[in-house]
Amino acid sequence: MRRREFMTLLGGAAVAWPLAARAQQGMPMIGFLSSRSPDESASLVSAFRQGLRDTGFIEGQNVSIAFRWAEGRYDRLPALAAEVVELRVALVFSAGGAPPALAAKTATSTIPVVFSAVSDPVDVGLVTSLNRPGGNVTGMGVFNAALGPKRMELLKELIPSASVLAYLLNPSHPSQQNETNGAMTVARALGIELHIFRANSEREIEGAYAEISKLRPAALVVATDPFFDSQRDRLVALSARHAIAAAYGWREYVLAGGLISYGTDLPDAYRQGGVYAGRILKGEKPADLPVAQPTKFDLAINLITAKALGLEVPPPLLARADEVIE
Repeated sequence: MRRREFMTLLGGAAVAWPLAARAQQGMPMIGFLSSRSPDESASLVSAFRQGLRDTGFIEGQNVSIAFRWAEGRYDRLPALAAEVVELRVALVFSAGGAPPALAAKTATSTIPVVFSAVSDPVDVGLVTSLNRPGGNVTGMGVFNAALGPKRMELLKELIPSASVLAYLLNPSHPSQQNETNGAMTVARALGIELHIFRANSEREIEGAYAEISKLRPAALVVATDPFFDSQRDRLVALSARHAIAAAYGWREYVLAGGLISYGTDLPDAYRQGGVYAGRILKGEKPADLPVAQPTKFDLAINLITAKALGLEVPPPLLARADEVIE
């Protein structure tokens, strides 16, 4: 038998050990596989650690975490997932939507995988159903791809005269076609002319904004996407530079100077992911843990940005906001 084949078999046997047996060799290790960047994910990592603490696990005391960051480069995820599996981790936590979750699922069918913030986990093939995931994968679902059309409605409410909107998507994201279809349906219902732009690199983002600026739409919707999240400050700065009213999926964009956001509570999804990870480390099976769904949606508005854009936020919309930056 070749040495590589022997090591592969050995590795396969290792990851199949029961968690309790591995714990006897030392504290369990969690592989944290993220498509995002560490500098803009600090609050999310903190939320994940809080979820672990809620179940009795404290990093450095009775659990360790090995971080791997793709920094928006989805093509790096398969190799990073393989690295995590080779570490013989007790569990993989995939952070940043569907791409790292799919990479983790491909890399192992035995190590438990908990995903965070995935839109349409059934549609992308992560689980067989939300209530009974089956296999070794479960986690936190979000509706952000489906919420893109809601952001279009909010922009129409903010700018009633809007007749042309732009929509920025990452063509590499598994849910981008579903999001496109939903956006086009709502555009027709609202009587809006919708233009789709796509970008999956820094240079393409710059190019997309240049084209959007030429179009002169009333507003722009930026899709929820881990790569875009890793470029959050750039996107907000480009919207300001081109004087584009833009809607985003997470409140963090509004805190960074974006105009408006509507979406689920992302830190809470990571906290819940930490809770699921702790429960699995204690012996529960991913197949028995239903995919958790968000129950709270936050609307955030930056009045400073609205003023800079010459926009007056309608009082009814302002009254519904969960957070207002003044």
